[in-house]
Amino acid sequence: MPELITPELITPEPKTGDGIDATRRAWMTGAGALLAAASFAGTGPARAQPAAPAGAPPGFGPLKRIEAGDLSVAFAEAGPRDGKPVLLLHGWPYDIHSYAEVAPILAASGHRVLIPYLRGYGETRFRSQATPRNGQQAALAADALAFLDALAVERALVAGYDWGARTACILAALSPERCTGLVSVSGYLIGSQQANAMPLPPKAELQWWYQFYFATERGREGYARYTRDFARLIWEIASPRWRFDDATFARSAAALENPDHVAVSIHNYRWRLGLAEGEARFDATERKLAAFPTIAVPTITLEGDANGAPHPQPSAYAKMFTGPYAHRTLTGGIGHNLPQEAPRTFAQAVVDVDAL
Repeated sequence: MPELITPELITPEPKTGDGIDATRRAWMTGAGALLAAASFAGTGPARAQPAAPAGAPPGFGPLKRIEAGDLSVAFAEAGPRDGKPVLLLHGWPYDIHSYAEVAPILAASGHRVLIPYLRGYGETRFRSQATPRNGQQAALAADALAFLDALAVERALVAGYDWGARTACILAALSPERCTGLVSVSGYLIGSQQANAMPLPPKAELQWWYQFYFATERGREGYARYTRDFARLIWEIASPRWRFDDATFARSAAALENPDHVAVSIHNYRWRLGLAEGEARFDATERKLAAFPTIAVPTITLEGDANGAPHPQPSAYAKMFTGPYAHRTLTGGIGHNLPQEAPRTFAQAVVDVDAL
C-alpha cells in the first residue's frame, strides 16, 4: 500500500471575471448544496463547511493539493470518501471545469469523484525546477498513476476527453488492474511517433494546423503571447455549435496562466511529430504504446455529432476494445468538449460502465 499523504486545501488567489454562472447556481442549490457540504467531510453525516473564499473555482469550492510523483497536484473532489472512485481527466486547452456539472451528478450516485489539474494547468506545479516540462503521453499517464497512488486509490474508473481520453486509454491498456472501467470520448487515442510520421490526406492535415504552427519558434512565441485568444479559437473550432459565454471561457482560461503551460503544450505536439525528445525513463512505456495494446476493461466510447477537432471514426477503433464494450454517438450539436456540453450523458456513461 503506498504511503498516504493527507491532501491540503488550496486557498486560491482572488481572480477577476469569475462571476456566478448557471453551473455554480445549479451546484449550490438543491442536491448540489448537500454534496458541497459533504465533499470534504469524509464518511459519516454531512456537516457545514466554511464558505469558499473569493475567487474559488465555481462549482467545486476550495481545491485540494497532494504531492504525487513529479507534481504537486491541485484537484477537486466530490462525493463520499468511501464511494466508487472515478478519475476524470481534462483536455487541452480546457481545464477541470469541463466536469463542473458532471461531478455533482456522479457524487449523488455514490461515486468519489477526483478531478486533477494536469501538468501545466491551474494550480498544479512541478515539484522540482529540474524536471523536464515534458508533455509526452507516457509522462501524463505516469502522473495519473502517481496521483492515484498518493491518494491510496487502488482501482478507479477512468474517464476523459482529448488529452484526458488518451491518458485514460493508456491506463486502461497498460494498467488494467488499476481500472474498473473506461469512458473515452473519441475512443482509442493512444498514439506513437512512428504512426504520427505517416502523412495524412490534405484535408486531414489541415485540421492539425496548430500542430505544425507549434513546431516553429514563431508558434511557441505566438501561443505564449496570445494564449487566451488561441484557446478560444480552438474552443470555437472544436465545438462549432456550443454557445459558451464569456464567463464560462474565462473561468477555464485562467488555468492556462500556469507558468509551465506553454512549455508542456508545445512539447506535447512537438514530441508527437518527433521534433522533441521524450525522457529515457518513459522509453519502455512508449514502446508498449507503439504496439497499440488492446483494452479489455469494460468501456463506453462517446462521440459528439458536431466534433470539429481531429478524431477517428468509431468503426476504426471498435476492434481495440476486447472486453465489454459499447459506443454512443450524441446528437444535437455536441462538440469536442463533450463532458461540459452534455454532462448528463457523460455522467450516465460512467454509471453504465459498471453494468456492461
